[in-house]
Amino acid sequence: MAEIVFSGVAKRFGATVAVRDFDLEIRDGEFMILVGPSGCGKTTVLRMLAGLEEITEGEISIGGDVVNERTPKERDIAMVFQNYALYPHMSVFKNMAFALKRANLPKEEIRQKVEHAASLMGISELLDRKPATLSGGQRQRVAMGRAIVRDPRAYLMDEPLSNLDAKLRIQMRAELTRIQRRLRTTTVYVTHDQIEAMTLGDRVAVMQAGLLHQVGTPQELYHHPKNLFVAGFIGAPAMNFLVAEVEDDGLQTPITSIPLDDPLRVRLDGLKAGRKVIVGIRPEDMEDAALVQEGRKGHMFSAILDVIEETGSDIFAHLAYDAPGDGETILSSPDASARESDAAEAPFFVVRLDAASDLQEGQPARLWLNTSGLHLFDPETGNRIATADKAAEVQPA
Repeated sequence: MAEIVFSGVAKRFGATVAVRDFDLEIRDGEFMILVGPSGCGKTTVLRMLAGLEEITEGEISIGGDVVNERTPKERDIAMVFQNYALYPHMSVFKNMAFALKRANLPKEEIRQKVEHAASLMGISELLDRKPATLSGGQRQRVAMGRAIVRDPRAYLMDEPLSNLDAKLRIQMRAELTRIQRRLRTTTVYVTHDQIEAMTLGDRVAVMQAGLLHQVGTPQELYHHPKNLFVAGFIGAPAMNFLVAEVEDDGLQTPITSIPLDDPLRVRLDGLKAGRKVIVGIRPEDMEDAALVQEGRKGHMFSAILDVIEETGSDIFAHLAYDAPGDGETILSSPDASARESDAAEAPFFVVRLDAASDLQEGQPARLWLNTSGLHLFDPETGNRIATADKAAEVQPA
């Protein structure tokens, strides 16, 4: 096991900057998730850590040793790939034993290590079979077992579950969590799936356009996102964003005027009337007013539900509203170079309702808003606005 530290790491491919100013400390035994949209640089970070890509700038250390000039073999890490990378002509046992055999370990020790790893992964009965006869889930278990058998200082995983169907991904997420907690080996896991990131990681590092935006526990990222990008990326359905104006008696938004109750007073403390802000509202912070317990604090208002989607356990209701007409935009990234492509006016709004709701499409609906769950962002920078609730604010990673 080992601590992994990135210090000022950057990677350029010609004129293209794939990763910039990357600083991250991964604790010994930690399950760290790198998450972000496709092309954000997370796989490049993993490949630099593995030694498969040279570092343009900065320094990477594993267990206190700088590894910039070391080969992948010398770094004592094990990597699990998206496409399994199994040898088709070898049995499962020989695939798992391959690295141990090359290391000239005694046959009996190899057998014991392979059988132990196979037992951990639940594939003991597959050791004599070839990869072609296995299902996708079984192949991924073999690939992970091949990494475990080496007992490396760290595991690197590049979207290992993306080829599996939805049901099997859920099962394998639980298996990965169980095994990592048992082994307590430092693990760096890359994914573009924010649900996977939130359910697996001890901490999550959110990337976009080569930049590391925020590092924190899943709960920190969900409740206290540092900027618009993190707020919009973490959570499903995504957070709603509204251009709003601070008023003396509350907050004026395109869907309702929110009065100045105690939770909102805390969030608007120090903000002058007339200031424009971006209000972030998570779909789950709203509900059918008829289902809200009497006396619960919040704001009630009426709206028309444009589209209703029933999933069985929840109802997703879409509200239609008029976006600002003066050219104002909502920025989803504080990175100036990404503003043009990421700007949006958010002409829709999603509410997550309890399945017991009987609200109908096209009909007036009475909704409840949890005002203590509001998030405020600066429309110019995209950064979270600090409020009087200092204890709730997350410092930049």
